[in-house]
Amino acid sequence: MAVRVQREDFDPGAEVTALTAGNAGIGSIVSFVGLVRDMAGDSPIRSMTLEHYPGMTERKLREIEEEANRRWPLDASLIVHRYGKLEPGERIVLVAAASPHRDAAFDACRFLIDWLKTQAPFWKQEETPDGPRWVEAKASDNEAAERWRG
Repeated sequence: MAVRVQREDFDPGAEVTALTAGNAGIGSIVSFVGLVRDMAGDSPIRSMTLEHYPGMTERKLREIEEEANRRWPLDASLIVHRYGKLEPGERIVLVAAASPHRDAAFDACRFLIDWLKTQAPFWKQEETPDGPRWVEAKASDNEAAERWRG
């Protein structure tokens, strides 16, 4: 299990290789990489700035990761989330779940990103041609996270 919140970019391939090194029992790895888009709806995005509270954010990400490890038989899991000013095309987040079997890895990866979108304490501000605007929670993200409750 690993959680990192960082300003620096990351290499998804290197992260997954390091996560699974030395564990030949892993039969599947499912990962998700989130990128900054250049559009939000029909509005162009010049950049996105992500803010967080150090300490609180890492603690919440660890709780989300621990929950995934309670729900599924994972051999390894990873959350890497960036903060600061990011340009379109840059990586924001990486989640990975490794398990002996693919179903657990797929489900855990989906759970991790769904809960990150709704539970992680990050604040996002998009820079548009009309000026900055805070990103509001989306009903579709909340609906995706609801499937994991109960």
